[in-house]
Amino acid sequence: MNIVVCAKAVPSSTEVKMDPQTNTIVRDGRAAVVNPFDATALELALRIKKMRAQKGDPTTVTVLSMGIPATQDLLRDCIARGADGALLLSDRAFAGADTLATTHALFCGLRKIGDVGLVLCGKMAVDGDTAQIGPELAGALDVPCVADVGELVRVDEERIAAWHATDEGRELVEVGLPAVLTISKDAASLRMPSIEGVLHAEQAHIAVMTAADAGVDVSRIGLAGSPTQVVRSFVPERAVEACEISGTVGEQATRVAALIEEAMR
Repeated sequence: MNIVVCAKAVPSSTEVKMDPQTNTIVRDGRAAVVNPFDATALELALRIKKMRAQKGDPTTVTVLSMGIPATQDLLRDCIARGADGALLLSDRAFAGADTLATTHALFCGLRKIGDVGLVLCGKMAVDGDTAQIGPELAGALDVPCVADVGELVRVDEERIAAWHATDEGRELVEVGLPAVLTISKDAASLRMPSIEGVLHAEQAHIAVMTAADAGVDVSRIGLAGSPTQVVRSFVPERAVEACEISGTVGEQATRVAALIEEAMR
């Protein structure tokens, strides 16, 4: 079985810079980390690999990402933790992509990997918070999707069973493979890399593909291929003021009510 984990590089702090021309996040590669939800997806993929290895079933875990060249460092870290390989889609033509344009690029990347039995994605990215990539990939691949998975129950050659969250509570579902799963951040904690893993990752080859290499439809990628675009972005102004409220209990309550009404205008 070939398992692919989709991983995104996200800012490591809340200080996010925005491009005033495109209204997109500036990604310079400095202080970036693997999206925490995607890190959990990687851990579950590695657990599946170990579980299947105990049964003598070979399993390969490949990490797929779209980003700037510096993302290779994060992919090496994934290999150090147990992934077998990585593919990075990196091209200026991908810049400014919304979720639909990103999905098309990742879909083309998956086709280059070939024979994928299971795709794991984080439920959402902490910088975008759309939770759309996983379901959109499932739609592009025309395979089942299970969203917000918190626990894997069983994985075999043809089916997978997992608990996932719904509006009514947890639900146990079983779907056939291939399939796409989006993973909750609390499902697992990513293991630490071993010294052997780090040394192996330093020498590992990270496959890097341009838009042409991946065979994408250039009209469906990047800012120009994104049907949704941010019209305006800004950092909200915050002010801190304090006032003393005195008087009887009734007078204080009246004053508090007046302050609340004023703040809500």
